Amino acid sequence: MIKPQAANSGKKAEDTPHKLFYKIGEVSRLTSLEPYVLRYWETEFGFLKPRKGKSKQRMYQKKDIEMLLEIKRLLYDERFTIEGVRKKLSGKFEEEIDSVVVEVKEPETAAHTTAKQRIENVKSRLRELQLILRK
Repeated sequence: MIKPQAANSGKKAEDTPHKLFYKIGEVSRLTSLEPYVLRYWETEFGFLKPRKGKSKQRMYQKKDIEMLLEIKRLLYDERFTIEGVRKKLSGKFEEEIDSVVVEVKEPETAAHTTAKQRIENVKSRLRELQLILRK
């Protein structure tokens, strides 16, 4: 049986070194989570999508580490289930996505109009996925 790691490790997002991207091994050490746990959580939480570099290696950003620490806190300290964490955080990160989409400036050309339509389509799909995840 796999035991969850000590939840009260005192790790905070502010404790992370200042870099643009972190490899999975670095994130594993920073969050005290095994790499296989990080990869598994990617499959469970749709909003957790680290970039992949040219070598197909996961490249996490500080916001990804903050999400991981929040997920870890909810699972290990608050004793949420994976489904419970998914429901609790899906609304939180949707608000962040909405704020990014709202910041898109008004289109100036036909090419910008097409880009805006694509963004609206993606936003619509994300809302549909959120509804599916809530079921």
